[in-house]
Amino acid sequence: MLTINVRGENIEVTSSIREYVEKRISKMEKYFSDESNPIAHVNLKTYPSKGTKVEVTIPLPYITLRAEELNDDLYAGIDLVVDKLERQVKKFKTRVNRKSREGGSLKDIPLNDITPDDTDEDKSQIVRTKRLSLKPMDAEEAVLQMEMLGHEFFIFEDSETNGASIVYKRNDGKYGLIETNE
Repeated sequence: MLTINVRGENIEVTSSIREYVEKRISKMEKYFSDESNPIAHVNLKTYPSKGTKVEVTIPLPYITLRAEELNDDLYAGIDLVVDKLERQVKKFKTRVNRKSREGGSLKDIPLNDITPDDTDEDKSQIVRTKRLSLKPMDAEEAVLQMEMLGHEFFIFEDSETNGASIVYKRNDGKYGLIETNE
């Protein structure tokens, strides 16, 4: 059974909004096995510009399903987020099925059998490979390098930890840093 937690920021979650969210998100139950007991975290936000944002996160043992949608209409945003989540499940299941056909093993996936969508297989095909040597630098220098190259992310060797790190540009225009554990 899928548990749905609905939370609102700058919006009162009325009973009609809650019912609509639960009705739409509960359609995802068919993708989960009975023993997985997933929890869907739904966050609804409104902005002064009258726009709304719908975020849904469903953490599972082998994958975290997450989708968000900005829309002027809250209900349309909810519908679009559910569509995105369903595509993610189908894409993941297609990869799991391909992996099992190739002799790999992914055990105890808490998703029910669904018909794989073969069109997603072409979208995830790797068409180019790059090899690079990581240059030791600090995060600030990596941001400068990324900006000079005009990229959205940059991989480098952190000069303090000697581990691989990634800087990336966030949607809000600020920067994020991903550090690897050694």
